[in-house]
Amino acid sequence: MSILKPYCFYRKESIERRANDILRRMHKTTNFAPRWPFEASLVADFLDLGVVWDEIPPDEGGAIAARILPTERLIELNEKILDKPQGFQESTLSHEIGHWVLHINQDEADGVVKQLELDLGDYGTPNQSEQPFVCRGASGSKIDSIEWQAQYFAGCLLMPKSILEEKRQGKDLTKWSNLYKIKDELGVSISNLTYRLQEFGWIYIPKGSRTIHRGSEEVQGQTQLFG
Repeated sequence: MSILKPYCFYRKESIERRANDILRRMHKTTNFAPRWPFEASLVADFLDLGVVWDEIPPDEGGAIAARILPTERLIELNEKILDKPQGFQESTLSHEIGHWVLHINQDEADGVVKQLELDLGDYGTPNQSEQPFVCRGASGSKIDSIEWQAQYFAGCLLMPKSILEEKRQGKDLTKWSNLYKIKDELGVSISNLTYRLQEFGWIYIPKGSRTIHRGSEEVQGQTQLFG
């Protein structure tokens, strides 16, 4: 068996369910109950994953923001992203946690079988099992898919729907000032927040525009309320 799971297409609902399951299990504990603004390192601790900041040199594929060393249960974050906004850092760590949950064969990573080759298949070139798990974007490839899956998981983890429902109360989501307030309350980036809100159909921002429109769900709700 490989440390990397065989490629699997995950539906959005499945990814969200996995993120929510982790948050539910954390809520049942004393030390790991999630709080907002969110700290993804709390999830890493809950999953017994180490997190370190280190200098990660670029490779032939370019700069590397973060990577996982599966057999060490370790996520390395490039110290260069310390210059980025906190929301970017939390998203990066949550993205790597998404890879751990969705794409790493954790039984193998824990050393059930010590000496394994990491057969990346369509993902890349086989490496030894102790090598870090680093994904690259490539149009139309499975790499695109697993990177999207990890990023969608990060959004679900950082911005669960129940918390967004709570934070949006009494706020007009078509006003940027309100979105920035929610961003700060959640500890996320404004781009990740607007993407998530559009996923729910609460707002719509045309590509290349700064104008926020009410989303399909909001319009439907207003119609039912006053129709």
